[in-house]
Amino acid sequence: MVETTPAERKAAEKIFGSRLDLAERYVEHLATSGMERGLLGPREVPRLWSRHVLNCAVVADLIEENARVADVGSGAGLPGLCLAIARPDLQLTLIEPLERRVIWLNEVVADLELENVTVLRGRAEQVAGDVDADVVTARAVSALDSLARLTIPLLKGRGVVLAIKGRSAEEEIRKATKAIRRLGGRETSIVTAGEDVLEEHTTVVSILVG
Repeated sequence: MVETTPAERKAAEKIFGSRLDLAERYVEHLATSGMERGLLGPREVPRLWSRHVLNCAVVADLIEENARVADVGSGAGLPGLCLAIARPDLQLTLIEPLERRVIWLNEVVADLELENVTVLRGRAEQVAGDVDADVVTARAVSALDSLARLTIPLLKGRGVVLAIKGRSAEEEIRKATKAIRRLGGRETSIVTAGEDVLEEHTTVVSILVG
């Protein structure tokens, strides 16, 4: 069992509510088979809750009810699986090109019995025709100018991209502005999530399309 601090526990209870047990089981998967298969390093295990799971799950506050969400470069399910657990009303498509990660994601989805998740193997640009999304999420995939090319086409001309970023967000937006506009991005802004529950909020670049 991955230990939580009192603050992490309080935040997790508020974010996941009655589905906290699913979040705990997901964290156990990350700390065991996820680490063993190289989806994340052993140094990350003590901070799985604060730096990874809670940090991602609060992005759910930025997503409308019953939205179809595509998570690009899902990897260990961050943020895709966190969103699926926190918000059972959402329909998640996890897009991941690497087979070993896809196998792991499918195992976790089956174990947690997440009926609102589909795992799709491929690169975002390859599967664009198979995805119909209102929201596209991404975390630690690439710089924003490249990420825009991967995410915006999945929206079919209308929706929002939510990219979890750090302190470089403003600089990345500046460099990516032309590419975003060319792809149909109408408004790009920095928004935050989790200020009311996390010690350190999550920074998100929001790109409104259409």
